[in-house]
Amino acid sequence: MTRNALVVRGGWDGHMPVETTDLFIPYLEANGFDVRVEDGPAIYTDEAYLDTVDLVLQINTMSTISKEEFAGLQRAVLNGTGLAGWHGGIADAYRDNADYLHMIGGQFAHHAGIDPADRTGEQSDNYIPYTVHITDYGRTHPITEGIDDFDLVSEQYWVLSDEYNDVLATTTQAVRPWDAWNRPVTAPAIWTRQWGKGRIFVSAPGHRLEIVESQPVRTIIERGLLWAAR
Repeated sequence: MTRNALVVRGGWDGHMPVETTDLFIPYLEANGFDVRVEDGPAIYTDEAYLDTVDLVLQINTMSTISKEEFAGLQRAVLNGTGLAGWHGGIADAYRDNADYLHMIGGQFAHHAGIDPADRTGEQSDNYIPYTVHITDYGRTHPITEGIDDFDLVSEQYWVLSDEYNDVLATTTQAVRPWDAWNRPVTAPAIWTRQWGKGRIFVSAPGHRLEIVESQPVRTIIERGLLWAAR
């Protein structure tokens, strides 16, 4: 039986919303989804259509959402539509909507940078080496089972979160001489969340196409999409 997936993408071009979501559309189609693509959240007001959607893949960084648009998305998730995404496309999508942040379970707060003396004003100023640590729970979860800790050189998200998340992986911000904090800070890197009848999947790694293409990030996202879907 065919299922419906809705891809909502847009916002800041630096996160390559078109290129990164295009990578996963063939995967969804190969797994029995009919995929529809929209360039913003206006589609969330179409209640009749959202009732047919089994998965929303959202990559829409630093955007805004109207009260009516969020109500439609929230209603769909509460009724069982899955919601998934990565990096700022889901964890830094609608900063001014507290109810959205509550539903997602994590909000981007900061990404550490390289030594200020070496910065050039490019995105690479925030590309640092770090490790994603799979939690004990993550080692038994279908999204991350069989995957070991892995290293990235990319933006390392400091995420504000709460204990309701089911955390599959974490990452720890180190302390460097130029940072404001004075002890290491661990934050979720990959998590799921049950919201009403809907499942939510978030991967903080996913800054650009080269990150979501890399392994094991790509496998984690592919599994997360299928896990979240109704």
